[in-house]
Order: sequence, then structure tokens, then C-alpha cells
Amino acid sequence: MMEIKILGSGCANCQKVEQMVREAVGEAGMEADIEKVSDMMKIVQYGVLGTPAVVVDGQVKCAGKIPRKEEILAWIGAAAHRP
Repeated sequence: MMEIKILGSGCANCQKVEQMVREAVGEAGMEADIEKVSDMMKIVQYGVLGTPAVVVDGQVKCAGKIPRKEEILAWIGAAAHRP
């Protein structure tokens, strides 16, 4: 199963990204384990200095901005097609 982490403190932007990721996963008809990570020590371990950030299957896809839904759908699609 795909693993998606939303990294952030819980600010409005972080909440928006989490909502967008959940919507994109639903639209794509995928199943994913979506986790919100707010522990700054764990966030820093990803090399992320700006939040919100999105991590798909261990790869940081974006940091410090709100991605477009099309970007999220592309990340989900690419992750789904990996062996």
C-alpha cells in the first residue's frame, strides 16, 4: 500500500494540503496510508526545512508550498505504477 506523509506543524496550509491529498487519493480510487507528521525532529530527518511538505513512499515530493491537485495526482499515479 502506498504511504503518504504530510509534514507540518498543523497550520492552515498544512491542513489544506492534507485535505487535498485525501481528496486526490479518493479521486484516483487508490488506497493509501496517509499520516500527518508534526514532530519537528521527524520532519527534519526528511531534510525538509519548509512546511507543508508531502512525502510519497519515502520520497519528498514538495516542501514549503501547497501543491496543485494535479501534481498530487501525478505523484500518486507514479507511485502506483512502481513495481
